[in-house]
Amino acid sequence: MEKRNLLYEGKAKKIWETDDPDLLISEFKDSLTAFNGEKKATEEGKGALNNEISAELFAYLESKGIPTHFVKMLDANHMLHKRAEVIRIEVIVRNIAAGSLSRNLGIPEGTELPFTLVEFDYKNDELGDPKLNDQHCLILGLVKDPSELEYIRYMARRINRFLTEFYRELGLKVVDFKLEFGRDKNDTIILIDELSPDNFRLWDAETNEKMDKDRFRQGLGGLAEAYREVLHRIKNR
Repeated sequence: MEKRNLLYEGKAKKIWETDDPDLLISEFKDSLTAFNGEKKATEEGKGALNNEISAELFAYLESKGIPTHFVKMLDANHMLHKRAEVIRIEVIVRNIAAGSLSRNLGIPEGTELPFTLVEFDYKNDELGDPKLNDQHCLILGLVKDPSELEYIRYMARRINRFLTEFYRELGLKVVDFKLEFGRDKNDTIILIDELSPDNFRLWDAETNEKMDKDRFRQGLGGLAEAYREVLHRIKNR
């Protein structure tokens, strides 16, 4: 399977067409961005780590009955996956207060939430990915009807349950994470994008050491080393 036309280039990936109209290739980049692109850097090897971690987690979720776009890893930086129409909603799943939740609501970082919080952001860089409620999603035509929002929430909570259990066995806490969904050729809503420490907050269960992109956001250093440790724990579970 070879890359053809470049369809899209984002902050962390390039997406290419293939000779099969139903399949695309994602190329994971080493670039890093934070704060809506205001902070930028490059971390050698980051793309390959994100690709392999994502592949492991997509395969795990598929084994649990979660439909995803994943087909297979092609090499260190390339993943083959199904073509899907992106639903322009970023789904934020939170178990522990951190990041914008702590800043905006004054909840101390590290506070365990009384229940899993599922939020929606508008996937729109020009507007800064603003928060959405259900009515916003319907007004913008991001979904067909309210039942699709309920399905997305249901799937987000199922994925959270599977991944918190998965990572708990590896000595890691799932603080929060971002998911994206799309529609496949049969109009089925499936999980897409990536499942890497770029999109997750993961803390060591004993030390609360941050094992995710907050190492870049907060200038802590050691990002690639943290990602390698996450992958090491996954591969040796």
